[in-house]
Amino acid sequence: MEIDNRDREEFFKEARTDIRGPLEGIRVLEVTTTIAGPRCGAIFASYGADVVRVELSRSPDVTRMIPPMLPDTDPPEGYQHATLHRDKRSITLDLRQPGARDVFLKVARTADVIVENFKKGALSGWGCGYEDVRQVKPDIIYVSITGFGQFGPYSDRAGYDPGIQAMSGLLWMNAPDDSATPVRVPVYISDELTGLHAAIGALAALRYREQTGEGQHLDVSLLDATMDSCTGLHVMAAHGLATPRYGNIVPYAAPTNVYACKDGYVYTGVLLDSHWKILARVMGKPEAADDPRYAPLLARLGHREDVDTMLADWCAEHTRDEIIAALIDSKLPVAPVLTPQEACVDPHVQARGTIESVYQPSGGKIKTTAAPVKFSRTPVCHRKAPPALGAHTDEVLESVGIDEAQRAALREEGII
Repeated sequence: MEIDNRDREEFFKEARTDIRGPLEGIRVLEVTTTIAGPRCGAIFASYGADVVRVELSRSPDVTRMIPPMLPDTDPPEGYQHATLHRDKRSITLDLRQPGARDVFLKVARTADVIVENFKKGALSGWGCGYEDVRQVKPDIIYVSITGFGQFGPYSDRAGYDPGIQAMSGLLWMNAPDDSATPVRVPVYISDELTGLHAAIGALAALRYREQTGEGQHLDVSLLDATMDSCTGLHVMAAHGLATPRYGNIVPYAAPTNVYACKDGYVYTGVLLDSHWKILARVMGKPEAADDPRYAPLLARLGHREDVDTMLADWCAEHTRDEIIAALIDSKLPVAPVLTPQEACVDPHVQARGTIESVYQPSGGKIKTTAAPVKFSRTPVCHRKAPPALGAHTDEVLESVGIDEAQRAALREEGII
């Protein structure tokens, strides 16, 4: 498919090239592990903030080591680390050692936002909690991400994505019907959503600080974020309404489902009565267009099996491309069911720049997902590959007044 770039060029016609993005000038100090906290920092980094990541030199973050490693990368780069830590700077600092506190607070004094996702009270125990930081940086935005929050009966528990999916009701709902075993969503959706909510909350707090000069502590829990992001499921449940498990169908539309074609699958269906009339004719069932059993939505819902079978039979007779072409020509919604590999090379994904490349110092190329928001005036792109462990320790500490001799002493003590 030939790609026409004129619309893209028009969108970015007033783009600036002299800044990294709309968050340039914001510094984030990230003390995180695994996914939820790093995702929050990654959002800031993607949009131009200076994100300085703190790792423990003797126990680096697990995402550095989770396989598979990306091919042709030197040194070998884990796929999760590549996803979460591009565009960041890395310093090593063992916060568990008493001498690390003063170093941390010196760096914290230069930050606008601190993001941490250790268990409740861990950083406070190391002298690096919110109350500690606000003594040197009164207007700090301090974001604490945990499984269950800073208060409540479960706040002292560890909380990880699969368990949060289970406790939130999401895992229970992820099944085709009540006879099926609940299934975990195959991506770490609770972590991803929590990181996103944390970043939005931090931006809101920065806006408030801009107006008042006041910083604050943000408490973000995986359980809260997941329940809030279930499109009203818990609103129904809180009112005592049933929450049936529907699988691939949409309960208020018929037909809707995944349908097998000769060479693959599509997801399609209709909601509007006008669309049903079109679909019936496209399927070669013109008599069904005005049939009172199917023409009104409520009637179709009562005869879901009938209309679903019609659509399934039609799809089974054609290739995936034939079904997509016929429905798109008729202005009806349809999507191919793609593998992740197919999605990466889809021409629309390519035209949008959804997959872009960054390069390691060695020349190794890392293909990564682009920042999802396109800014016409302050466009962003990923600039740097994920940093080696501690790659920026010297430059960051020097910038806050810790000279070479002091750094040597800190290394001798194993603090950096």
